[in-house]
Amino acid sequence: MLFILKNKNLQTVYCITGLGADEQIFRFLDLSFVKAVYLKWIEPLKNETLAHYALRLKHKYIHEPNPIIIGLSLGGMIASEIAKAMPSANVILISSAKTEDGIPYRLKLLRYIPLYKILPEILISKTLTTQAYFLSAESERAKSYLREKMQKANIAFYKWAIGAIVNWQNKTVSNNIIHIHGQKDRLLPLKFVSADIIINKGGHLMIIENAAALSSLLKSIITKNIAADFKAVAMK
Repeated sequence: MLFILKNKNLQTVYCITGLGADEQIFRFLDLSFVKAVYLKWIEPLKNETLAHYALRLKHKYIHEPNPIIIGLSLGGMIASEIAKAMPSANVILISSAKTEDGIPYRLKLLRYIPLYKILPEILISKTLTTQAYFLSAESERAKSYLREKMQKANIAFYKWAIGAIVNWQNKTVSNNIIHIHGQKDRLLPLKFVSADIIINKGGHLMIIENAAALSSLLKSIITKNIAADFKAVAMK
């Protein structure tokens, strides 16, 4: 199922959300300058890799030859895999990682000690203080969003996604990606990623906390992309 912001004359942009989030998180941004298509998660297969899941998501929803894709957090990792398979795509990552090197060591430990498989639901869906810290949720609207989504958490998907992330095997950085990252991201620290654009004081939830700055940046990148090289526009 797709959620579409209707406007027939605007550029279509496909938006892939993060783990524990839904399409509503993009509503903090001003995307009125595009036709935003919000992709819904599909059911993962047993032991499915992130790369395989990404291709299934692409085949289900993305049929344009030269799509623009925005991927947030987990959605950015999925978008990175789509970028490899689809060089004609233009991909923007927000608060994410392009390769497995962007995953911090403390998370990679879960490859060898897979505690996420046995954690009870309460540790995943009810630890607001811990999640707020790592996601840099400082404002009340960010905490309110977290609180609401934690109450609706899909625990089975949550566990699959964590396993897929920590076992992600990708070393390829596609040249059709622009990576926007927050300076103060605690979940995916800046030192592990190689971002093209850094948001000052931005945390992992800068899509909420720094929505105005991020909206302006996305508008600049996407609208100029219609008539200019995607990467070159972002680097100016």
